[in-house]
Amino acid sequence: MPFERPHPHMGGPIPKFSEYHVWKTFHCLSKESPIGRKKLATLLGIGEGSTRTILTMLQEAGHILIRKNGVSLTMDGKRVWNTVEMDIAPLEVGALTIGKVDCAVRIPKAANMVKFGCEERDIAIKSGAVGATTLVYTNGILMFPGNDYPLDAKSDRAIRGLFNLSNGDAIIIGTGNDYNSAEEGAVTAGLQLLGGLHLSRKEPEAVQNSNPNIDLVSLSFMVHDLVGGLPVCAKSKDDLGIRIENGAVVDNAYTGAVLEEVLRIGTTIRRVATSGPYKGIRVIVTPLEVNNKTIAAIGVVDVRTMAGVDNLIRLHEEDEL
Repeated sequence: MPFERPHPHMGGPIPKFSEYHVWKTFHCLSKESPIGRKKLATLLGIGEGSTRTILTMLQEAGHILIRKNGVSLTMDGKRVWNTVEMDIAPLEVGALTIGKVDCAVRIPKAANMVKFGCEERDIAIKSGAVGATTLVYTNGILMFPGNDYPLDAKSDRAIRGLFNLSNGDAIIIGTGNDYNSAEEGAVTAGLQLLGGLHLSRKEPEAVQNSNPNIDLVSLSFMVHDLVGGLPVCAKSKDDLGIRIENGAVVDNAYTGAVLEEVLRIGTTIRRVATSGPYKGIRVIVTPLEVNNKTIAAIGVVDVRTMAGVDNLIRLHEEDEL
C-alpha cells in the first residue's frame, strides 16, 4: 500500500507530518528501540498529536508494537525498513551546494535509478529545501550522474568520511537554510528514487493473533458507534491500549485501573470511576475472551450521567480510568 496519511476514523485538523516523518519514525526505531512517544516526537520534530497519528497508522498496519516501555518495530516493520533504508548525516562541502546547511543521504544500490539529478533537486525544493545535489558511486569513484566528471577532492573526502560506500550507491545532498529542511529535502528525494514508502494494510480479523491491540482499534470504533459515540477505552493484556472520543483516537498508549482489573479477574465491572478524567462518571468494562482466555478488555464511559459533557478533562499519561 502506498503511503496514506488520513485515517477514516480520525477527525479534526489534518496532522502536520509528511512521508518523510513516517520514514524517520522507521529510521529512529531501527537505531534505538524501544522509544517512548514523547522522545520520538522530539526526534521527529513534530507534535505529540501528529506522532500519535503516525504510530496509530503503523500499529494498525502491524509495523510496530506499543508497550509500556516504548515503541519498537515488528518483524514486518523491519522488512519495510529494509526496502527504504538510507543513511543520513550532516555534511560540510562548501561551494558544492548553495544553502547554509547540508545533509547527505546514502541510498544503497540506487545509482542505476538516477537519471540526471535534477529530478531529486526539484523534489527536495518542493519539500522545503533550497536544493539538492545528486552523486553516484561507480567503480570506486564519486561522480555526477550522466557524465564521468569526478567530484572535487575535498568534497570526496568529506563524503567518504561519513559513509561506507559500496559500488552502485547514490548520494543525495540536501541543502537548506537549516538542517531540518536540508534533511527532509534529501530524504524525500531519496524516497522518491526508491518509489516511496509501501506500507501494508491488515484488514480486521477475528482477534486470534499475538497482537490483539491491532484488532482492538476496529472493535473499539465499532463499540463507539454502537453506543452512540460515548467514550470507549480498550486494552489488551500485553500492550498499552487506546482511548476514543468523538470518533477519534485521543490516546493510543493508554491504560487504566479498571481495564487492568478486568484483565486480571476476567469479569465485567460496573462502577463509578474514582480517578482520572472520568472521575464521578459511571463506567462499564467487560473482558474479551478467546478460547476461554481473557485477552483484552473494552470499556464504555457513560458521560450522559454527568453535567457538562462538553467539558471533559483530557487524559494525561498518568491518569487512570
